[in-house]
Amino acid sequence: MGSKERILRLKEETRTSILDAALNIVQTEGWQALSMRKIADQIEYTAPIIYEYFPNKEGILLELTRRGYQILGKAIREARDDHEKPEDKMEAMWVAYWNFAFSHKEFYQLMYGVDMVCCTVKNSMQEAEQVSAMLGDVIESLFKNKPVTEDDICMKYYTYWSIIHGLISINLVRPNGRTTDELNQQILKDAIKGITLSINS
Repeated sequence: MGSKERILRLKEETRTSILDAALNIVQTEGWQALSMRKIADQIEYTAPIIYEYFPNKEGILLELTRRGYQILGKAIREARDDHEKPEDKMEAMWVAYWNFAFSHKEFYQLMYGVDMVCCTVKNSMQEAEQVSAMLGDVIESLFKNKPVTEDDICMKYYTYWSIIHGLISINLVRPNGRTTDELNQQILKDAIKGITLSINS
């Protein structure tokens, strides 16, 4: 490996270390505790070094948001590809979305602003658009033997999302008051089935 390649590799490793340290701080102390100083202390660098990789804390949050959408996108894609019928795809994809919210709670809080004040997701982020597009394509396929417009797809997308995101938010913000996982799964699947049935009713 030449010196140029070695330098590039070390830069990428340092960048990854910064992001990993930021996520670790958040997982142990919460988003409000995140600061450039704490990240520098954790990776044993000086704060100015971090500014060589990210212009500010918002730059780090943006990259973590991108990472979250990559994980979510992979989970939704795998759920979609495990099924043949559009109805089954739709349910599996939203269940994967639900599972992501609780297995990657910190990412979900950042991506969707649950109990957060420090970041707004960029609507133009390619990874976020890919997640929306996958869900939108399956929603379009649910409209059987009836004309469908972009507005129809958009309305149903936000109907699904608002109910599922609302249920997730209730459980994330009030973890001690959470209903049982079994009951949540039943509510989730009933909601998904109800919206899916309404498309062709």
